[in-house]
Amino acid sequence: MKAFVLRSYGSPDVLDLTDVDTPVPGDDEVLVRVRATSVQPYDWHIMRGEPYAARLMGGGLLGLRKPKIDILGADMAGQVEAVGRNVTGLRPGDEVFALLKQGGLAEYVCVGQDALAPKPQNLSYEQAAAVPMAGISALLGLRDEGRLQPGQKVLINGASGGVGTFAVQIARALGAEVTGVCSTRKMDLVRSLGAHEVIDYSKEDFTRSGKRYDLLLDIAGGHSVSACRRALTPKGAYVLIGGRSGRWLRPMSHMFTALAVSPFVSQRAAIVDATRGVGNRQNLITLTELIEAGKVTPVIDRGYPFKDTQTAVRYQEEGHAPGKVIITL
Repeated sequence: MKAFVLRSYGSPDVLDLTDVDTPVPGDDEVLVRVRATSVQPYDWHIMRGEPYAARLMGGGLLGLRKPKIDILGADMAGQVEAVGRNVTGLRPGDEVFALLKQGGLAEYVCVGQDALAPKPQNLSYEQAAAVPMAGISALLGLRDEGRLQPGQKVLINGASGGVGTFAVQIARALGAEVTGVCSTRKMDLVRSLGAHEVIDYSKEDFTRSGKRYDLLLDIAGGHSVSACRRALTPKGAYVLIGGRSGRWLRPMSHMFTALAVSPFVSQRAAIVDATRGVGNRQNLITLTELIEAGKVTPVIDRGYPFKDTQTAVRYQEEGHAPGKVIITL
């Protein structure tokens, strides 16, 4: 099969389109023919090996000199090709999607049966491939870590990106009053997703407006933890998903600061890690229910054919994409 193989850290040029052996599913695995995947910061952070400090932390996906995975692609939508002997409830031809640790940038991938969920019936493969990591991150940030309740006020910093576009819609579906922060040219998009108010970050600093929120979902970063706390109610929650990148420490340093401060103040702080894998099949089912009910729709900026994966990564790495960047196989 064809796959983009990652053998060393570097620019998108290190992604090598080559022939590799088609994987064989284990007893509890499913072989899936990949129809679409997406490109997101998760992928190029691993490709670049940044932040450098993460290479020194055991247990992650970054080794000291090269990545610990060889095929990127965490989002996947496709068709079941074959199943292991212990697999039940799935058969060849079934349409599925999943959040993976690796493997989406290949024609086939083996996935544990517990990670796969039926693809939403009203979505194409390309739309479904936009959902897993961004959708689960938004859901965990709002529902689990943010403990968002109907009627509460939530501010989403970075409302026009992959995670942000899901977060605006999910927060609205949960009954919250939603304020989105984004650039001037993306304000109409964020309004169309259901935000009650949209702030242009180039014209207004939400940390100095005097307004207070029950939950601040910080995807874009750009403000210190202490500044973000000013925008919270006394019992509010600050939930961090990613943030501004840096070669050495960011966004890790921002995350550590948020957690270090939390025990000493009345406001909670939490970090979202969708790749932990626990309960993600059920999270995908929850997202499917929202999607099929018409409450959530994936936002796709642009799509690329598989052969142009390097170009797709370069574009996504610029950080200006509204919604998701999709790759079709």
